[in-house]
Amino acid sequence: MNINLTIIGQAIAFFIFVVFCMKYVWPPITGALAERKKKIAEGLDAADRAERDLKLAQEKAADDMRASKEEAAAIIEQANKRATKIIEEAKEQAREEADRVKASAEAEVEQELNRAKDALRAQVGALAIAGAEKILEASIDEKAHAQLVEKLAAEL
Repeated sequence: MNINLTIIGQAIAFFIFVVFCMKYVWPPITGALAERKKKIAEGLDAADRAERDLKLAQEKAADDMRASKEEAAAIIEQANKRATKIIEEAKEQAREEADRVKASAEAEVEQELNRAKDALRAQVGALAIAGAEKILEASIDEKAHAQLVEKLAAEL
């Protein structure tokens, strides 16, 4: 056998093998590679979308946190204002109650003073009658001269 004929046979066999591979083996491999390439691209796109969504979610969470802090600060400020208002109302009620108690005490003192004056007038009247009896050494009828005694007591 000639070496040239062997090389030609091998070349023909190789050519048939290449054609067979290109027709039956290569298309499923290129299809699998294309599908894998497509899946990788979709995965990268999904990762990019997820990253954008994560950034948006973080920004939204930061905005929500800021809004919540502002709302909490407003609620605290409103509670402080309400507490101050309640304290002021309590102080005003205490002042009013103190004024009422003071007025009541003043009225009671005035009544006691009037009672003491009346008692003193009665005693002064009795002393005046006793003094007049001693001076006149005569008995003065208290009932008969009651109007005179009351006038004297009123002047005192």
